[in-house]
Amino acid sequence: VKFNNCAGNKGVRYETNSLDFKVRADGTLYAAHHLQVPSKQLILMVTAWDPQTLGRWEAMVRFLVAEKSQHNGHKPKGRKALPGELVQQQSDTLLPWRQHQSANGLRRQKRDWVIPPINVPENSRGPFPQQLVRIRSDKDKEIHIRYSITGVGADQPPMEVFNIDPVSGRMYVTRPMDREERASYHLRAHAVDMNGNKVENPIDLYIYVIDMNDNRPEFINQVYNGSVDEGSKPGTYVMTVTANDADDGTTANGMVRYRIVTQTPQSPSQNMFTINSETGDIVTVAAGLDREKVQQYIVIVQATDMEGNLNYGLSNTATAIITVTDVNDNPPEFTTSTVRAAGCCKGVRTSVLITRDLTGSFLGQAGSRSWGGMGLPTTTCTHSHFSFSQPKGPREKIQHFAAAIAVRGRAQIDYEMNRAFMLTVMVSNQAPLASGIQMSFQSTAGVTISVTDVNEAPYFPTNHKLIRLEEGVPTGTVLTTFSAVDPDRFMQQAVRYSKLSDPANWLNINATNGQITTAAVLDRESDYIKNNVYEATFLAADNGIPPASGTGTLQIYLIDINDNAPELLPKEAQICEKPNLNVINITAADADIDPNVGPFVFELPSVPSAVRKNWTITRLNGDYAQLSLRIMYLEAGVYDVPIIVTDSGNPPLYNTSVIKVKVCPCDENGDCTTIGAVAAAGLGTGAIIAILICIIILLTMVLLFVVWMKRREKERHTKQLLIDPEDDVRDNILKYDEEGGGEEDQDYDLSQLQQPETMDHVLNKTPGVRRVDERPIGAEPQYPIRPVIPHPGDIGDFINEGLRAADNDPTAPPYDSLLVFDYEGSGSTAGSVSSLNSSSSGDQDYDYLNDWGPRFKKLADMYGGGEED
Repeated sequence: VKFNNCAGNKGVRYETNSLDFKVRADGTLYAAHHLQVPSKQLILMVTAWDPQTLGRWEAMVRFLVAEKSQHNGHKPKGRKALPGELVQQQSDTLLPWRQHQSANGLRRQKRDWVIPPINVPENSRGPFPQQLVRIRSDKDKEIHIRYSITGVGADQPPMEVFNIDPVSGRMYVTRPMDREERASYHLRAHAVDMNGNKVENPIDLYIYVIDMNDNRPEFINQVYNGSVDEGSKPGTYVMTVTANDADDGTTANGMVRYRIVTQTPQSPSQNMFTINSETGDIVTVAAGLDREKVQQYIVIVQATDMEGNLNYGLSNTATAIITVTDVNDNPPEFTTSTVRAAGCCKGVRTSVLITRDLTGSFLGQAGSRSWGGMGLPTTTCTHSHFSFSQPKGPREKIQHFAAAIAVRGRAQIDYEMNRAFMLTVMVSNQAPLASGIQMSFQSTAGVTISVTDVNEAPYFPTNHKLIRLEEGVPTGTVLTTFSAVDPDRFMQQAVRYSKLSDPANWLNINATNGQITTAAVLDRESDYIKNNVYEATFLAADNGIPPASGTGTLQIYLIDINDNAPELLPKEAQICEKPNLNVINITAADADIDPNVGPFVFELPSVPSAVRKNWTITRLNGDYAQLSLRIMYLEAGVYDVPIIVTDSGNPPLYNTSVIKVKVCPCDENGDCTTIGAVAAAGLGTGAIIAILICIIILLTMVLLFVVWMKRREKERHTKQLLIDPEDDVRDNILKYDEEGGGEEDQDYDLSQLQQPETMDHVLNKTPGVRRVDERPIGAEPQYPIRPVIPHPGDIGDFINEGLRAADNDPTAPPYDSLLVFDYEGSGSTAGSVSSLNSSSSGDQDYDYLNDWGPRFKKLADMYGGGEED
């Protein structure tokens, strides 16, 4: 058997469905042992599978077995009916298991038959289930036998496509078959007794689905695009169209044939193209393709199965668009032979257009290879500086172009090197002229380009410039001269220098000659240093019109010197109060680099003496050491342990660093206990007592402040007996009770209650009843002056004197005038106040009112008369 997996058949393995035959790696099929074939035809299934991709392919192999010639000339006895004959029997019954009796009366088991394939047509209309075949065993006359089938389509997905009557052995198909879904089935028939014991060996059944023409050919694409040159000879290949049919390709159902249905336009002939009916290749069949007359053809292609039989086959169509391409049969030509262009700028570095005066025309298709582009310009000088643009755009049949010359993107025009360029420009097609054209395929024109001088920026010849020096050089040190060059040799210009970027402000530059000096001490350990390099940028500007400038970068590599003493690490640590339980690993950090860092020397100072008495240092290596207790016990607490650390620089630097060591009691694991941590923090009994006393004092002060605030609030509501000298009773406005209005006092004139704007009417008013509270105009009495330090016995006299002065002061409120407050109106149900009887006895003496001063004079006149009233 031959097999090709399109990958060289590497690792492909073969196997068969029979134990009697095997397949070698080269595809040779051989018998595994000596055997006798009972039929003239033997059918096997050979499977090729790839272990890597898990792909499996199957093929059916048929053997035709020749009978051996008989020496006695007799025909073989007991010839078995061929499988094909069994299938054609009216009973449609297969007897795969046959028993034969030998001459001595014993029964000898013969080898099982190979059942020929069972063919089932697809898309059968039924009725279903439809019987395919009946399987019987010779032993069914002796015992009751039950039949069953297994395999894909029976007890494996797709399930129950086939079933078998367990008693009669009739096998049925239960639904229509689809060859495109599955083309064959491999089943095994079993025969067992009523107890499930095997009566016969399983028999292989191969069922093949017969293909029906139920699928139309399908084109891969509905529209195909191809092209062919104009003037092509008959038989020129154009394109290939492909259609696939899902039916069996080995039968007429899947054999597709092609033909051309229509061609549009039918010029110059209605059959300009033909198609290979089997391969689908479209080729030209007639001459006369002319792009200037017909630029495109549309061809309808039909694919039909049944080998192209239009009566029985199924068909489908697709569209093929064939474009006629232009060939180079008309060279382009310049309309002008000499062009002069001026104004090309010196120093141009980008694509700059110089001229568009080159014009020409030719006959061809825009965008085609013949129309194409122009060749590179050739010049007697440096032609690589210029480029020649492609013509663009078709204009009817005669194509016109306006070619342009421009400076190439990376070219630099230098006035000092070349003041003018002489170019010879050539234009030609990308493709050579078609055969038979007797004319020049190119056209040339001369171009003169003048260069205009412009101001160019100064540049630093060495950019970036690197210098090396040690850090720490003093201020004012000359480092280097960083000067720029002005490329304008024909212009008298001066260059000035300035700083553009100096992050640390360490440098100065001379404005005229570019000399660099230090403005501060350069420190390698500064944050402005990256990888030991300090970078500054300077600006060089000329005085041209317009002025131009260039930048340069100066890189200073600083060589390290030993200018940083080492620092001890860590700054804090913890250790147990007893030695040999744990130690403190210490190291040092130095801002310098090799060789000005380690190895470090760690040592304890001699002063104070308690340091070396209590502590000791053990060297581990050049960068690490261990600090531990020297004595057997050290009281818990925090200790400042000074340690001298010296680096290996030249000269070496040292630093005395203090590490805070917390000494605390530890548990068996070497960890500080909670009580030990408190004790190690330095909080002894005295400190705890002091803290408690401070808390008690603070609480007492808060309590006293609260009591004082409450007492002050209480005194605020209590009238004081003594009045300060500053507090004058005349300055206080005393508000007494107010009477409410009566029932008919709502219609009064509000203007009478308003304060007058002037006091003239008051001064000119005659004495009497006034509605306005007025201050009398007159001399004010003198009040007594309270002594600075009054005697307690004089308080009463002072109060009496002040009372007398206030009573005789007409200017002090309340003024001694008759005030009308509110008018209650007439008809009040409350009656008059004069109707109220006094609860006092009639012999009440009111003469003491005269002694109260002018404020009570009216009251004394009303009640003081006694019997006269």
